[in-house]
Amino acid sequence: MAFSDYCCSIDTDGFWATSPPQLGFGSEPAASPLFPTETPAPSSPEVEAGDAAAAGCADERRLRRRISNRDSARRSRARKQRRLDELRASAAALGRRRRELAARAQAARGRLALARLANAGLRAEADALSRRLAAARRALALGRLYHAATAGGSGSLGFVDIEQTIASLIA
Repeated sequence: MAFSDYCCSIDTDGFWATSPPQLGFGSEPAASPLFPTETPAPSSPEVEAGDAAAAGCADERRLRRRISNRDSARRSRARKQRRLDELRASAAALGRRRRELAARAQAARGRLALARLANAGLRAEADALSRRLAAARRALALGRLYHAATAGGSGSLGFVDIEQTIASLIA
């Protein structure tokens, strides 16, 4: 083997160290402090039984946990379904209430329209009655004026009363 086949490196003391190259083609893997080649000696049967019991216990805990998680998920889905059913029932009740209130509001608008129509009719009737009353008062005043004029001044109405009667007829 030539010198170039050796790897050179500096060891911890600061000196150059040479070692043969490790190519990994041999039948035995290279020993390394990070990767030991020897397997540890098997421990006693009691330790192995304890490891098996611990592994069995861990498997049993895992299985119980899995079952518990499934039950919890089932309960959660049931709660969610109940809440969804409650919300749907509430939405249906609110929809019925909305339709009921809409019908009542429509009926109230109808009654309001009828009341406004009746009010407009009553106002028109009141205006007509006011005009008839004013006409009746004018007719009564004219009647008095005519009666005073035909009485020839000897009647109870004086000149001032006639002027007031004429003024009320003009107004």
